[in-house]
Amino acid sequence: MKKLIFLTLFLMAFAVNGQIKLEGVVKDSVGAPLELANVIAINKQTQKLESYGITTPEGRYRLSVEKNTAYNIQVSYIGMKTHQTEIITTTDDVVKNFSLEYDNALEAVELVYEMPVTVKGDTIVYNADSFTSGTERKLEDVLNKLPGVEVNDDGEIEVEGKTVGKVMVEGKDFFDGDSKIATKNIPANAIDKVEVLKNYAEIGQLSGVTNNQDNIAINIKLKEGKKNFWFGNVTGGSGVADDAGLYLAQPKLFYYSPEYSINVIGDINNIGEVAFTRRDYFNFTGGFRSPSRNSGTNINLGSNSLGFLTAQNNRAKEINTKFGAANFSYSPKETLDLSGFAIFSNNKTLMEEHRETQYTDPELGIPDEYTESNTVQRSDLGMLKLSATYKPNTNNQLDYDVLGRVSKESQEQLFYSSVNGDVNELESADPYSINQNFNYYYTLNDKNIFAVEAQSLIQDEDPFYNAFIEDKANYDDVADALGLNNLQSAYNVSQEKRVKSNQLDARLDYWHILNQKSDLNITLGIIYSKQDFDSNIFQTLDDGTQVEAMPTINDGLSTNDIGYRFSDVYLGAHYRLKSGLFTFTPGLSAHAYSSKNEQFNEEYIDNFFRLLPDFNVILQLKKSEQITFNYAMQTDFTDVNQLARGLVLNSYSSIFSGNPELESALSHNLNLSYFSFNMFNYTNVRARINYSKTVDRIRTSSQFVPGGVVRVSSPFNSGLADETASVSGNIDKTIGKFRSTLNANLSYNKFNQFVNNQASTNENYAQTYRARVRTNFREAPNFELGYRFTIKDNDQGASRTKFYTNEPSIDFDALILKKLTFKTNYAHNRFSNESGTLNTFEFWDASLSFRNNKDSKWEYELKATNILDTKSQNTSSSSNLSVSATEYYI
Repeated sequence: MKKLIFLTLFLMAFAVNGQIKLEGVVKDSVGAPLELANVIAINKQTQKLESYGITTPEGRYRLSVEKNTAYNIQVSYIGMKTHQTEIITTTDDVVKNFSLEYDNALEAVELVYEMPVTVKGDTIVYNADSFTSGTERKLEDVLNKLPGVEVNDDGEIEVEGKTVGKVMVEGKDFFDGDSKIATKNIPANAIDKVEVLKNYAEIGQLSGVTNNQDNIAINIKLKEGKKNFWFGNVTGGSGVADDAGLYLAQPKLFYYSPEYSINVIGDINNIGEVAFTRRDYFNFTGGFRSPSRNSGTNINLGSNSLGFLTAQNNRAKEINTKFGAANFSYSPKETLDLSGFAIFSNNKTLMEEHRETQYTDPELGIPDEYTESNTVQRSDLGMLKLSATYKPNTNNQLDYDVLGRVSKESQEQLFYSSVNGDVNELESADPYSINQNFNYYYTLNDKNIFAVEAQSLIQDEDPFYNAFIEDKANYDDVADALGLNNLQSAYNVSQEKRVKSNQLDARLDYWHILNQKSDLNITLGIIYSKQDFDSNIFQTLDDGTQVEAMPTINDGLSTNDIGYRFSDVYLGAHYRLKSGLFTFTPGLSAHAYSSKNEQFNEEYIDNFFRLLPDFNVILQLKKSEQITFNYAMQTDFTDVNQLARGLVLNSYSSIFSGNPELESALSHNLNLSYFSFNMFNYTNVRARINYSKTVDRIRTSSQFVPGGVVRVSSPFNSGLADETASVSGNIDKTIGKFRSTLNANLSYNKFNQFVNNQASTNENYAQTYRARVRTNFREAPNFELGYRFTIKDNDQGASRTKFYTNEPSIDFDALILKKLTFKTNYAHNRFSNESGTLNTFEFWDASLSFRNNKDSKWEYELKATNILDTKSQNTSSSSNLSVSATEYYI
């Protein structure tokens, strides 16, 4: 790795040494500096654009150009005559100032080349061809080459460190703005321009009364020939892996016109390329945002989805994927927009894990555990959404959306535990949910704006769990506690659950514009939640008979039949004031809370009133430099899963009993962030500090079976404060064709619990440091060198563990003879603790493709993954009870 870093620094020094600076100031005819003027340098010999720049508020520009070279310099600004001059460089830096004249006729010198970057107010326009070299295949390949833009490891787009919330193509939402589907599927050769829309307001009527500094959207402009015409690509392939056959089929077709658009995406493969994961499915909001976003109340309906093992970076022993998606938009008239999408995903995954687990405190007598698991997962996921937006005029807008989800999932696991022996586990579920969203926005006049937002959720979950425990002797104590029949060949225990949820979240907002610098927002809202929970634990005997469990613990309760009702009626007020560089938004909300759960002929009621303050301040230093501070007090409520008194099997080794008397928690949340993006020298700096302190947070008290790892847990309101803190920083700088990035993330987590009736305070520390250098040559090979270093430090009282991960990597791509594209990436990973190295593993992938020319309709590719035949990789993790080191087989 040291050699790679040295080589990179040498190449950067060599590239910079061969260049000089051309800099100066651009002014108008009366000597006033011009901000955001465009300056480009065209090499006279090659007639190619070699460098470009955008002026600062002081009118300054700076270009990196070659020594002893003749250039045609063009300076342009909207509404002024374009200035053109010739400069011949020597070995010294050049200072050249320009003065532009106003031109009402707009008769400018013809520009041979489009500006790579153009800034128009809050919109940054990137000309894609100015940054691409011909090796790009998808949107993410293009975005990663744009200054200030990056696609992160989760497939999300980030601009100047902020996550992009919406992706559009020709102004039309692409799968409701989902960035990952866009980055992985839109073909690179169809992209003409990338428009970054900063301070983006989803609702135009609210743009003047809401803080949109963190809202960013991206609009993809298509090349000529891609409009009113079907375009895309169809990929098919086959290959071998050991004795198995490999296959791949990926049709991706798109159609855009002013009236409507259609996108169709398909993917069938068994090479480990998962187009749409379970995580993507559950994180996919479909454009839905909770109306109670700033109310100060947080009620989480929880998730009764299966406890699926997660594939590591789309790597597993075997992955079979089927994915299909379609998206449409249609505007029958200017005032009406209709849109929708349908997504289906089918995955079958085989995984193997070996794990070593160390529990909290050795003095508690909990043995360390070694486990092996072989798992087969099957997942069918589907969703369908239809949307309508009606805008009869600029003062009225009506939105309606309906989103349905349905899934069918199962997980079969052959599990070996050094403590409990062999266990076969089966989980399955067929849940569904329906979301509806209704919004109406009305502008009475330039002083008064109204908004009604309402969202409803209907959700039905039915997880089933079964454990077949072959080694009875290791489970007898638990079986006695559960009241199981021990005169059987094995313990075959199951659980059925059913959770039905209905939630309504609605609010009425009124904004009064006091003057150009201040406004008042009044909010009246309600959150109503209704949940019904049923469960039962039963044993299947050797003769097939099913008998209900009769526990000797938990007052003999092995079933649940509980109804839970929650409501929050709140009134909030926020005042926003702009004063110089500052924008202040203090707020206060008053809440009348009511919660009630009924079970086993008893009612538990909790009604109370609470005031919740919040505060936001923005210091806008420059257009692309700001400091933001947020404070919010929040009330956190649990869901029905934590309240149910009857026993619940989370797994064969984790038995849970709820607490019907649980109360809400109160949290204080602070956030301080800074970001700066300098278009003059392309330096992007961002930093963030988060801190949260929670009082009366719900924690668990766990009782382990003596000498075992099976535990019975119950929640309680901890009187001790839990704390979390995190610090992150990032510096991204471009020098010529080199772009370097340094970032760091540090986090601290402190929480309290009881284990075997002993108080336990856990503290987790995590540190991640990452450095990258990448190039962006138009006609030369490009590479990216990276290094990631991670420390995970877990302090659990009398026990402490520390793990280190070192991961250097290199990516390389080259366009050879304008016909061959070669790509390869390599990563080396060393996993260790304080005693030494535990394991090393490395991955190497490569591909070689042939395309006769850039306009050719055919491309042929040879691709190889895991060339070094790496068999496994290692990770570490921690929970509130244990620390684990896992070897994951691929």
